[in-house]
Amino acid sequence: MNGSELQEKTERLVKMLAAENLGGVLINSQTNFSWLTGGANNGIDQSRENGAASLLVRNDGKRFVLASRIEMPRILAEEISKEDFEPVEFGWEEEKGAPDFLIKKTSGLLKNGETLGADLPLGAKVVEGAIARCRYQLTEAEIERYRRLGKDAGTIIGELAKSLRPGQTELEIARLAADALAQKNIRSVVTLAAADERLQKFRHPVPTEKRWEKAVMIVVCARREGLISSLSRIVCAGKVPEDLRQKTHACARVNAQLLAATKPGTTGAELYKIASDAYEAAGFAGEINLHHQGGSTGYRTRDWVAHPSSNEVVQTNQAFAWNPSISGTKVEETCLVLENETEIITASPEFAQISVEIDGREYLSPDILSI
Repeated sequence: MNGSELQEKTERLVKMLAAENLGGVLINSQTNFSWLTGGANNGIDQSRENGAASLLVRNDGKRFVLASRIEMPRILAEEISKEDFEPVEFGWEEEKGAPDFLIKKTSGLLKNGETLGADLPLGAKVVEGAIARCRYQLTEAEIERYRRLGKDAGTIIGELAKSLRPGQTELEIARLAADALAQKNIRSVVTLAAADERLQKFRHPVPTEKRWEKAVMIVVCARREGLISSLSRIVCAGKVPEDLRQKTHACARVNAQLLAATKPGTTGAELYKIASDAYEAAGFAGEINLHHQGGSTGYRTRDWVAHPSSNEVVQTNQAFAWNPSISGTKVEETCLVLENETEIITASPEFAQISVEIDGREYLSPDILSI
């Protein structure tokens, strides 16, 4: 991996350890393993948050990788380097034989009397919130990886949308999306599809055998190298009904207000208020109560969402995915909040766009595609 990126992230963790008065932090979750290693993977069982190998960052900056002899050979051959992380290998029987084995093994790598932190409830002090704040600000290398991911995901789902035809089931559409993304080494960690009346009824439409006739929405949260891009696209057979068009354009106006306001220093509560006011101005005040509006993203689909009491603060070089919705429609893209601009990274080439101007700047949201 990029040595400067690893060093920067290590320094962030060392500062966190000092603030939390810890001797080291054990990283076991698949999310945090990918973050620290610049996209490597310790996941085998995707039904669990835990990974098959762990990382330790000590308060002096020393790094270790801990894994059983089942996992260590592949981890060192394909994921990380022993030059970056000192290997600590153990027998799988030892790990299975004692629930606190990993914590005791890791604690033995700290100085006497020092406290161990962890990102999961493994028997040490859980400091996931503090680790998450270390993740929020993307490095330059992460920004470039994110741009490539967003471009690929937007292109793939845009092409899929253009290929859809009435009569396909939601499950078939979800499978097509997952398969198309997989060809670019992208895993869809959330795949939703809603046809016709299910689009009207449900904000999180898990795919079913229902066949679409008039309108269908496809939603993906696309992950590669740990980073996640979220986007939604709606396809309509024939002319888009006026009611659906008006609601989608109202969502785009809410989205534009959120994009314009997502600047370093703005709080989640302030962003929620802006969205709430935008819904009211569009004539859909109650819709904000039916689904969250999105928020910060990165190595999780959402690190935090905007809500009335949120004190989270937007950072420079942070990723966001806003998803304003009105019953029957939604717009959703992923963007990067840079020093002087907000950059949409998931736009679908040749896909219809809704343009909204705020203070002389144009903000684009995906329109409904008519086929």
